[in-house]
Amino acid sequence: MKKNMYTRITIVLFIIGLMIAVQYNTIQQPAERDTRDIWAIREELAEEKQRHSTLLAEIRSLNEVVGRYEQSEKASLQAALNETLNRLKLQAGLTEVTGPGVVMRIEPAQELVEMGYDIQEISPDLLTQLLNALFKSNAASVSIDGNRVVHTTAIRDINGKTTVNSVALSSPSFEIYVGTSSFKEAQKMYNSLQASTFIDSFYLDNFNLVIEEPTEQLTIPAFDQPLTNDYLTEVKKGE
Repeated sequence: MKKNMYTRITIVLFIIGLMIAVQYNTIQQPAERDTRDIWAIREELAEEKQRHSTLLAEIRSLNEVVGRYEQSEKASLQAALNETLNRLKLQAGLTEVTGPGVVMRIEPAQELVEMGYDIQEISPDLLTQLLNALFKSNAASVSIDGNRVVHTTAIRDINGKTTVNSVALSSPSFEIYVGTSSFKEAQKMYNSLQASTFIDSFYLDNFNLVIEEPTEQLTIPAFDQPLTNDYLTEVKKGE
């Protein structure tokens, strides 16, 4: 047992001595000096400068590519924002639209006038019911006597006058323009109105509701008053 232990100790000490000798030789032998002349060094320096210049040129080229990409991205973003803004303005009724639709006329029933019936202002409630029916029939846009109907539109009696957007109807006779998404929708609306009870309801109020044939080209004016908003507030730039 002791002999084996001495053998192992001898081997370990030999390995340690060998490592110390190698380390000593490494310290005693300095690194090889650079014996190149000044021109060789200058030539290598010139090559390094050339590579540096090439890298700078590549960086400038890549920066130009990134700049063009960012400009293109900004232009695309601007175009998307403009498209969204125009779509929202169209939905809000701030844009004049032209397309298929139906024209309706509301006028005093002449035979009732001749019989001496008193023609009063059109009822705001009846006009509101008709408007709701139009939107249920997929009306895309509506104007009453030239007043564009928007989400804030109110039809009411003010001092004995029926008003739309606080503007009094011009006369007992006026027109309602109804825009639709397609001519087929205009035809469906025309048929639906003809089969409804609105013609009789208006006649009971001494008015005739005349529904004209659908048309391919009908211009609905834009809403021309300031939009009011009770809930949204403008965020200042930088907030």
